[in-house]
Amino acid sequence: MKIGFIGLGNMGSPMAANLAAAHDAIGFDTVARPEGMTLADSAATAAKDADVVITMLPNGDILRAVANEIYPVMTPGAIHLDCSTVDVESARAVAAQAEAAGLNAVDAPVSGGIGGAMNGTLTFMAGGPADAFAKVQPLFDIMGQKAVHCGAAGNGQAAKICNNMILGVTMIATCEAFVLADKLGLDRQAMFDVVSTSSGYSWSMNAYCPAPGIGPQSPADNDYQPGFAAELMLKDLNLSQMAAATADADTPMGQAARDLYAQFVQSENGAGKDFSAMLPRFKKRTRTKT
Repeated sequence: MKIGFIGLGNMGSPMAANLAAAHDAIGFDTVARPEGMTLADSAATAAKDADVVITMLPNGDILRAVANEIYPVMTPGAIHLDCSTVDVESARAVAAQAEAAGLNAVDAPVSGGIGGAMNGTLTFMAGGPADAFAKVQPLFDIMGQKAVHCGAAGNGQAAKICNNMILGVTMIATCEAFVLADKLGLDRQAMFDVVSTSSGYSWSMNAYCPAPGIGPQSPADNDYQPGFAAELMLKDLNLSQMAAATADADTPMGQAARDLYAQFVQSENGAGKDFSAMLPRFKKRTRTKT
């Protein structure tokens, strides 16, 4: 399978490298020049004659711009597999544009972070035609450990946005609970032992505990160096609220999480820290401090 890969940043580069070990792959990025991979001089060059063009891009505006550049040179029937995390509206607009150009589009944002990209253990949530999803399944198998077809175009982005809205809300609640436990004199290990096996169970508590030295190894044990950066959580929460506004959905907890992460990232030196660094952030505060 001939693959063009556009967007060779922290996530895209290892994903492309895994694919290049098994397929004829050529990559392009406006900045990054990773070693060990054939590179094109433009996005259009990377896309020309490819069976599948994969994009891993920062936002919907860039995705739309790249689609405008590559669709005129792509082979009819080829597949555009977008693994970026962008707004649902952009994903659906690009899918409609692809269909009009005689192409197939699958939106498949990922979960698993840089480690998952390097190790080929990502999870993909995909939207788009079922037959196109089936054709790129072998690529998902190389880049990840699981791919779920979520339905029509844009539904991959919808699944990612909903999942990460839950994650942002539960991480804040977990951090708040640890700080409350501290102030009530409850040992953190005792709290973990209770909550991790009770109704407060969550991924934020059990798999990614924000308290250093508690539970499995996590960024909290590495001075909150990011596994998933707070600014990326803010991006996803912004996308959730854009989607909620478009769909007229009432998401007060999602909005509150968005506002707290915005404050943390933009005004409290949270940029560059893991999103679980909300725990020391709350630890510094009192109920009367705003």
